[in-house]
Amino acid sequence: MSMLIDAPATDFTCDLAAVDRLRSHLNAALCGKSDVVDQVLTCLLSRGHLLIEDKPGLGKTTLAKAVATGIGGRFARVQCTPDLLPSDITGFNIFNQKTQEFEFRPGPVFSDVLLADEINRATPRTQSALLEAMAERQVTVDAVGHRLADEFFVIATQNPTEQHGTYPLPEAQLDRFSMKVSIGYPGHSAEMDMLRAAVQPDSDNGHDSERLLEEGQLKRIQTEVSQLYVAEPIHDYLVRLAAATRSHPHIVLGLSPRGILMWQRAAQARAFLDHRGYVTPDDVHDVAVPVLSVRLGIDHDDYSTTIGELLQSVSVPEYRLPQSAELDEK
Repeated sequence: MSMLIDAPATDFTCDLAAVDRLRSHLNAALCGKSDVVDQVLTCLLSRGHLLIEDKPGLGKTTLAKAVATGIGGRFARVQCTPDLLPSDITGFNIFNQKTQEFEFRPGPVFSDVLLADEINRATPRTQSALLEAMAERQVTVDAVGHRLADEFFVIATQNPTEQHGTYPLPEAQLDRFSMKVSIGYPGHSAEMDMLRAAVQPDSDNGHDSERLLEEGQLKRIQTEVSQLYVAEPIHDYLVRLAAATRSHPHIVLGLSPRGILMWQRAAQARAFLDHRGYVTPDDVHDVAVPVLSVRLGIDHDDYSTTIGELLQSVSVPEYRLPQSAELDEK
């Protein structure tokens, strides 16, 4: 029996104009990939972390830098290699002979946006240095905890076609990511625009220094996203979908409780980007592939087909639109 959702109107306000400017900024940095930009924003606003699985040279670093400049945050990049040590990410204590005391030298993890390039080339020991940082937004060095930025956002990359000398990410590491996306090759017109821009005198158009969010604004928006209305039937729908992942014949590792929470938060962010104050089943569907593909253990490579079968196997709750549930702009 289908259920009826009667979402109430929301009365809180959000700075949607700033998010729309950030979206335009990212679309200018990554031409012709508006769907990827929306997925990145969904992950950012849901306070998650992003895994990009794609070939080299498709704009992953450009995208990460654009996110950092757009939110007005500090950007750091780590090139993961087998000889990278955990302290190269978290930082280390060094003895100061003048003061006769140990001083903490923070590593690149003390940034707002951290790009972990080719994360699967780091050893499991080094990969584990990010577990605490991604889950709790802090690192512990020599039994002393150090807080990271509240908006700390990890963008990790890995190449799906080159596996020589790599260390596959374990399930515990994958479950720390909210979403997995692929950028893909740009279309003909996008590549033409890229070539034209490359020969212009000021081809960056100011994207390298454009800050679009005020200090603390991202944190406030992330809080508003987490409070976006989710009706009881949507809660029930997510739980039934999670249960279906645990009994599907092609899924060997079902969705964890943390995965359900991330799925709901991503659906809230998706609704926010659509200027809605409530979550619908369509929002749940829109983020299903990027959220589930990073954490479900599927016994073949066709994730999209299996996730599609999963969504079709669970009845969708019906809902009626409220009189007014759109978010008001400041």
